[in-house]
Amino acid sequence: MANQPVYKVIFQNGNQVFEVFARQIYQSDMWGFIEVEEFVFGERSQIVVDPSEEKLKNEFNGVKRSYIPLQAIIRIDEVDKEGSSKISDNAPGGGNVSSFPFAGAHPGQQGGEE
Repeated sequence: MANQPVYKVIFQNGNQVFEVFARQIYQSDMWGFIEVEEFVFGERSQIVVDPSEEKLKNEFNGVKRSYIPLQAIIRIDEVDKEGSSKISDNAPGGGNVSSFPFAGAHPGQQGGEE
């Protein structure tokens, strides 16, 4: 049996960009979401501890499955092996400008209540 693939999932969460590694990803039955399962983090026996990876470990501790909105996904890659998970700020230079949250409607699309 071949090694199970590892996926690098990069997505936006608020004003931060999360980069996590997982063994299972697929389109959810819940419309508009990607399901991410079996998160992979570095071993605790490492001498150097990355604070952002530790924060992600705590954030996803005990999480069986995570549902990430499609519009939050930046990129998904299948990689040879897992790397270091990390959190980075979305705004360059820590500015006060952030992207507009999408409600699922495309620009120019009409609908909803007025």
